[in-house]
Amino acid sequence: MSSPFSAPILARAYALADRDACLALFDGNVPRFFAPGERGDFERFLGGTALVSPYRVLLRDNRIVACGGFLIETGEEAHLCWGMVDRALQGQGLGARLTEARLAAARATPGLRRVRLDTSQHTQGFYARFGFQVVSVTPDGYGPGLERWDMVLEL
Repeated sequence: MSSPFSAPILARAYALADRDACLALFDGNVPRFFAPGERGDFERFLGGTALVSPYRVLLRDNRIVACGGFLIETGEEAHLCWGMVDRALQGQGLGARLTEARLAAARATPGLRRVRLDTSQHTQGFYARFGFQVVSVTPDGYGPGLERWDMVLEL
């Protein structure tokens, strides 16, 4: 039997042909990490913004196993958006690899000084390990039982 890390992880820019695979990742992370009502927002994002923003997919064995990116909100600030990992593969370092790639791209973007994100209580500790600081917490911010944690990282 092969190790879960035997196949190399490849990263590339999102393409419209990746839409269904990314939606499947989203669906696999509902309701723990995303509220069901967010799916339409993600679909719209994938149909337009993801094609022009620094949105990436990670592949293993030619299968998309993670996706995520960031949007530049002002000349100095970006917002991590729509980061997710195949639910069956969580805990294997893919989320860290995806986050590191997004932060490296943000650091390489001229003029960016900070990165913001909003996440749930389930993943805020993960982002804290990268240096993100909590700005605010909104109970039920994404839906019943799903808090919204706003965090920021100064680059």
